[in-house]
Amino acid sequence: MFDDLPALVEFARAGSIAGAADRLCRTPSAITRQLQRLEDSLGAELLDRSVKPPRMNALGARVLEQARDLLQRAEALKSLTSSDTEPHGVLRIGLAHPLAVGPLTKPTRALTQEFPRVRLRLLSEGTSTLFSRLLAGELDVAVVALPVGRTAPPPLITTIVATDRVEIVQGIAGNAKGNWKSLGGAPWVLNPLGCFLRASLVDHLERAGFAPMIAAEIHNVHLQLAFVQSGYGVGLLPASLITRNNSGDTIEVLRPPSFDLRMSVAIVRAGQLGALERAVGLLENGIRDLFAHTT
Repeated sequence: MFDDLPALVEFARAGSIAGAADRLCRTPSAITRQLQRLEDSLGAELLDRSVKPPRMNALGARVLEQARDLLQRAEALKSLTSSDTEPHGVLRIGLAHPLAVGPLTKPTRALTQEFPRVRLRLLSEGTSTLFSRLLAGELDVAVVALPVGRTAPPPLITTIVATDRVEIVQGIAGNAKGNWKSLGGAPWVLNPLGCFLRASLVDHLERAGFAPMIAAEIHNVHLQLAFVQSGYGVGLLPASLITRNNSGDTIEVLRPPSFDLRMSVAIVRAGQLGALERAVGLLENGIRDLFAHTT
């Protein structure tokens, strides 16, 4: 029945079976068969054949309205799944806490300028929560930090776009030294439990025979930086954040022996995104450029 709806729509538009045949590149007899098949499927006559040429009756006009709506909805579905269509609709982006930073406004703003029919919906969560939201269909993509060499668990799809060094830092007036003994006695400002960066730091300290003294657990990296700058404790922050915030005059980088911690910045998705593919590709390139200028 659905395949016969265009015959009804074009009949109404052209005003004749011959005109509908021309518009659909069919023969008049083929259009006639489609209209008859549609009437049989609906169990009702849609054309008044008591006049020549036949014309739409009152019921046919009501069916025509619904037919146009169905065909428009079908086209909208096709455009939603086609990567060749101009990106449109809501792009739901999740940001892991270490990457929910102000400079990300640059690639996201470039995205909406290039594709003005795209609207953004962003949220910041822990990485494992973002993965769960992707699998549940609540997000389209997530921008996350991962250990170097690691990817998101299948069936999620991971694209690594950058790598960033992670530095141990203290306020410029701090008295910690760049060795594990000194750092083992310092107060720390770190991400909450569950962060692989924190876990790596703790592992280094414990192998050196020390346990960190946690002074504050904070998700937001900008707030962590502010606490470190104030002298509240020693922190663990991405080098790109330090560079972008011109923090060299307010913090000191400490590099104890054998400590070389890096993280991968990745775009993770659950599958194809249809019309939003090009928008996500532009976002990937923007984030790649963002880190290329700071690392």
